[in-house]
Amino acid sequence: MGKSNISNNIRKLRFLNGEMTQEQLAEKVGVTRQTIIAIESAKYSPSLELAFRIARVFGVPLEEVFSYEAEDKTS
Repeated sequence: MGKSNISNNIRKLRFLNGEMTQEQLAEKVGVTRQTIIAIESAKYSPSLELAFRIARVFGVPLEEVFSYEAEDKTS
């Protein structure tokens, strides 16, 4: 099984939504600002529930916030 990559558009979506701060987003979804920072920088993958809560804040489908790509590792 290859390495997986989850990327996100949270930073872009925050700025498109009235320049929402990380703190404001964190409060809306019930996590700490540090959690939002870690998710935005791809150091932490959120639970499915949290991912849906983030998408709901922006009013977009989950696929517009997060994307997943698996790297094929063939030897």
